[in-house]
Amino acid sequence: MKKILIPIDFSENSQKALQAAKTIAKKTGAELAIMHTSQSENTGIAMPMTEGTLVMFNELENSYKQQLHEYVAGAQSEGYQVKGIWESDAIQTAILRQATNINADLIVVGRTGQGTFIDKLIGSSSTGVALEASCPVLVVPPQATLSGFKNIIYATQFDQQETDILHQIKVLTKQLGAKLSLVKINSFHEPESHANQAHILRTIQELDMADMDVVIVEDVSFIEGINKFCYHQGADLLIVSNRERHFLQQYLTNPSMTKRLVVETHLPLLVYHIR
Repeated sequence: MKKILIPIDFSENSQKALQAAKTIAKKTGAELAIMHTSQSENTGIAMPMTEGTLVMFNELENSYKQQLHEYVAGAQSEGYQVKGIWESDAIQTAILRQATNINADLIVVGRTGQGTFIDKLIGSSSTGVALEASCPVLVVPPQATLSGFKNIIYATQFDQQETDILHQIKVLTKQLGAKLSLVKINSFHEPESHANQAHILRTIQELDMADMDVVIVEDVSFIEGINKFCYHQGADLLIVSNRERHFLQQYLTNPSMTKRLVVETHLPLLVYHIR
């Protein structure tokens, strides 16, 4: 891992996202890119652009630029390789563009605590980034307690397409000095995946994982099952693989489990992508 992009809005939770990114960078040697976009203050309230409001917006922008500089300088003083990025576009658009521009290996983003109906139906900016980014995305919820990543849970579907991701996760786990467990949630109400379990079990043997670290759980739903399992295991990081879905499946008939987890989980959630 070489570069981590951290979009911030200077809120308490974006500070948590930066803390999580620092934890990973300290173990991997990755460079931090701290980004702010001036559109993140947009409240959606239309205001006439008079000379007075222009002066006010310029002062506010300069204030945020100064805060970005202070964040960068603070991380540099702690020994991190870090640069600042100033953007002036819609949040999701800016994040995805900069992730591509700097060839980010990971995006770390804080999630709001709103969890509104609209968030759950369409998704917040964090949800959009987690689903659309070309690299893995770590979403840090406001309820998260960050004390290092030592106990990692990967929610597997025993899918052959997960093989490469499993190897990446194993490398990251080793770098973090963490313990990795795999869990498959068999839900009563959600369709069973047609998985090649023999193939994935061979992969697990290649990864040199103990049998006790691979668990199959029966529960009424995937969300309930994974939340309970993570709680009982004392997990501090949950990892999932997101699979591309048709628009109607995403938003009407069969909402993505990844999207639901981004909105609902209290754990930091690391999302990989199966294209």
